[in-house]
Amino acid sequence: MLRNYKTSKKNRTNYIYYSADGGVIKIVPNKDGVTDAIIAILHSYDDAEVDANRRENYHVPVHMNAYYDEKEEDAADRNPYLADNASNPLESIIKSIEETEHKERIDKLRAAIETLQSQQKELIKKVFFEKRTNVSIAAEKGVTEAAIRKHLKKVYEDLRKKI
Repeated sequence: MLRNYKTSKKNRTNYIYYSADGGVIKIVPNKDGVTDAIIAILHSYDDAEVDANRRENYHVPVHMNAYYDEKEEDAADRNPYLADNASNPLESIIKSIEETEHKERIDKLRAAIETLQSQQKELIKKVFFEKRTNVSIAAEKGVTEAAIRKHLKKVYEDLRKKI
């Protein structure tokens, strides 16, 4: 008979085993040639069996038997361990489409920037890559901030047409 718990070492005074045919076997330490070594081996077997039974009781109902119900139908709707709450297929598809569209737009933008004149490319670089203000660019070039805004507006219009 399989135990559901381990017996503490101080309470290990005698051992009762049940055979398959219902017979009872009682083992008492230091009696009838039963040594401490034999008892230690029996305990190691019993403890291993109890641990295996605990694992089996945990894993089988939760992980193995729960994949299907008694009608052999998928039990995911009733088993929280089988539910995948982190993934929403529709959201994944939308995200994939958005990422693809974003990549395509970036590629078109890069190609359009390559067609700009070198002065326009330099202006784009200063504004978007160096994160400079229109005022600092105007001061560097010796023009007004309005002139830089006008140049940027023209660049944006050119890029819109090409994209």
